[in-house]
This record gives sequence, C-alpha cells and structure tokens, in this order.
Amino acid sequence: MRKRPVPSNDAAVRNRYAELGVEVYYREEGSDYNNPHFPQIRQLLLNNRHRIDFSHSLDFCCGSGEVSKVVLEMGFPLPSASDPFTAEAYGRNFDAECLPWSFDDVIRGKAEGRFSSVICSFAMHLCPEKKLFPLTRQLLSMAPQLVVVTPHKRPDLSKLEGVQLDFEDAWRTERGKSVFLKSYSLR
Repeated sequence: MRKRPVPSNDAAVRNRYAELGVEVYYREEGSDYNNPHFPQIRQLLLNNRHRIDFSHSLDFCCGSGEVSKVVLEMGFPLPSASDPFTAEAYGRNFDAECLPWSFDDVIRGKAEGRFSSVICSFAMHLCPEKKLFPLTRQLLSMAPQLVVVTPHKRPDLSKLEGVQLDFEDAWRTERGKSVFLKSYSLR
C-alpha cells in the first residue's frame, strides 16, 4: 500500500486529522511526520531558554524531534523522548531510542523517570479533556516544569486544580496565526 505524502502545512494536517482521526493519522503517517510549525517552536524555545530547565528534559509526544533538535542546538544534552506513533521518524533523525509512551500510558503510571522539565509540543491540545487532569498531574510528578507548545490557547492547564501557569509566550506564523508556549508547575 502506497503512503500518501505527509501534508506540509497546518491546514493540511488538520484536514487529515478530521478525515482519519488523530490516532489513525499518526499510525499511517507518523514515520514520516514533520511539524510544519518548526520555525515557531524553535523561536519560542530560544526565546525562553533561560526560563526552561533543559538539563535533563523529556520531549513528550516528540514527533520527529523538533524540540530535541532545538535543545541540542542550544548546547544541552539530547532529551529523552517518547511518542507512540513517531518513534521511527525520531530514531532516524537522532539514532536514539524513542519510548512508546502514550497519554494513557502516562496516566496509568507506565512512564518512568525524573526530568528537569517535560516539553510537550503540539500534542496536549489533542488529549481528551477528561484525561487532561490525570495526564498533567502525572507529567508534573515526573518533572517540576511542564512546557506546552500549542497552536491554540488550549489547553489551559491552569484551570486544573493545583496547577499554575508560570509564564507564557507566543510567536506568529507567516499567516498571522499564533503558536503558544506555556510553562506550568504545581501550586
């Protein structure tokens, strides 16, 4: 079966999500995934390099490693990485292990380790709302800082009991839309 080319812009990705559903989309196209918002992800991480502890981070829902690439570029160690769908793409880009942790794996306590920060780029807005609280609590039990990069203002994790927004930043795309970076911790 011939794979369709991976969409190169955010509208195309959204259309494929709607057509296939997020899980099927990544199952079919995750091995070739590249985030079309890499320039914004890069700029947001660079702008906040002194506010995020990258010394032993986890690139959660890592995609093809956009966050990991920037972390290395800034001179920090390669983060640990996890993604249930894009391990092949990540491994090809970094010749490193990508753990298969999903949202449900983290919620059930199957994810292990202590990290300086957990950075989740372009994934938390895909988590079903009823799972946000347990997912966020588990991620913040693994690291004191949870950094979420998202193409939306959602999710607003500061609405969850015991979670506080420490800072946020935004960077515009060429089309004038904003990509947001939000850093959370436990209250």
